[in-house]
Amino acid sequence: MQIAIENPGQPDVVQLIDDLDAYQKPLYPPESHYGIDIATLSAANVLFAVARDERGTAIGCGAIVMEPGYGELKRMYVRPQNRGQGVAAQVLAFLEGEATARGRTMFRLETGVSQPEALSFYARSGYARRERFGRYPEDPLSVFMQKDAG
Repeated sequence: MQIAIENPGQPDVVQLIDDLDAYQKPLYPPESHYGIDIATLSAANVLFAVARDERGTAIGCGAIVMEPGYGELKRMYVRPQNRGQGVAAQVLAFLEGEATARGRTMFRLETGVSQPEALSFYARSGYARRERFGRYPEDPLSVFMQKDAG
């Protein structure tokens, strides 16, 4: 597997994001969806990583939005057939390393209460629940987490 910073506008990567949306949209009402679009993922302050298998197929992705003082994890996804192989952990470690190299030592995220696998993964990865942050509204379907790397 290879992980690199890539352009999120590539067709196979757009498909990953579409698959993520197809998974998440039935779980929550529209007002509780906080994913960011391809244009935002392409912004200068966003690190977008893609994991590719030995054939070069995009199997996972994730992003860190470089906010003042912290990096916010967004759009983490691994194709169902590639889960359980450590892809998410490697993408997360890669993104945290890239963000740390750019001066971020705190990482935050928002995920949903209906995603127990994600909640468990982030807890195993050192993230702890915290209060709401940034521009997120009060939402009983959201879970906010943080990890200090320093």
